[in-house]
Amino acid sequence: MTKEKQSTKSKRLQKEKRPIKDDRLPKEGQAIEGERLQKVLANQGLGSRREIERWIEADRIKLNGKPVKLGDRYKSGDRLFLDGKPVRIKGAEHPLILGMMYYKPEGEVATRSDEKGRKTIFDSLPACEYGRWINVGRLDLNTSGLMILTNNGELANHLMHPKYQMSREYAVRVLGEVSEKQIQNMLDGVELEDGLAKFEMITDAGGKGSNHWYHVSLREGRNREVRRLWESQDIRVSRLIRIRFGAIKLDQKLKAGQYRELSPAELNQLLNETGLPTLKPHKVVKKKRSSAWPGGKPVRKKATASKKVSRKRR
Repeated sequence: MTKEKQSTKSKRLQKEKRPIKDDRLPKEGQAIEGERLQKVLANQGLGSRREIERWIEADRIKLNGKPVKLGDRYKSGDRLFLDGKPVRIKGAEHPLILGMMYYKPEGEVATRSDEKGRKTIFDSLPACEYGRWINVGRLDLNTSGLMILTNNGELANHLMHPKYQMSREYAVRVLGEVSEKQIQNMLDGVELEDGLAKFEMITDAGGKGSNHWYHVSLREGRNREVRRLWESQDIRVSRLIRIRFGAIKLDQKLKAGQYRELSPAELNQLLNETGLPTLKPHKVVKKKRSSAWPGGKPVRKKATASKKVSRKRR
C-alpha cells in the first residue's frame, strides 16, 4: 500500500471516530433545557405520548411557528400550536394529576368515539377540569368492571406499558365443572394465536348450580386474553368483571355506570407502582350546602336596626 493511500485511509478512520455534530444535543457541561414536547403535551392531558408522536410525524404541531421534530423540547415562553390553534401550557413543571375510577357496564365501548354509534364510556363521564381524560387500557363490549382514567399522559403510558407488568384481577363466571387439570393448564401457560398466556392466580369464589365464580389475575392486557384462556380449555365464560388494576380495587359502593375521583393516596399508589415521582395532591374545594329548601333548614335573617326600633314603638 502506498503512503498516499495509507494517509487517505487514516484520515477517513479519524473522521469516522469524530462525534456526530447535532445542534439539538447539549454541549459538554451544558444542562438540557426544557422538556420533550410529547411529554409536556401528554401531561396536559391532550393525548398519550405515542399519539402525540404520531401528531409530530404528521406535522400537526408547530413550535414558535416552525414544524417540530421528535426530540424537540419545550421551554417556558415558547409558543405551541396544534392544528393551527394555540396550546396554552399550564404548570408544565408541576402538572396537576387527576384520576377517575369508573364502573364500566356491559354494552359500552371503551373508546372516545364509535363508528357504529354505540355508547362510549365518555358519554357517562364528566368533563375533565384540567386537560382531558385518557383511559388506561380497554375492556371488551361484554366485559364490565373497573376502568382507570387520568389526565396525565405519562402516567397513562406507564400503566399500559408491558414493562411495568401491572396486575389485573377479574371475577369470572363460567358454565359447567372445571377440573384441577384445566386450572393447572391455565396456570402453567397455554399457547394462543398471539403467544403464550397464563394466569398468575386462580381462586375459587363459589357459586351454585352450573354457574361458578373464580377470581383470576394476570399481568397483561391482550385482547380478550381472559376469555381466550378459558376457551382454550373448552370452558365458556358467561360473565367477566374486572375488580382490580394494580393496587386499585373497584369500589364496592359503586354501581355499574357510576364513577368517583381517585383519592390522592390512590394516585400516589399508581405513581409509585410505575416509578413516577409523587406530586402534591390538589385540594378539592367542597361547595357549601345551600341554605334554601331543599337541603337544610332555612337561615333566618337577623332584623335590622330600623326594624328593631319600629317593633319597640309598637
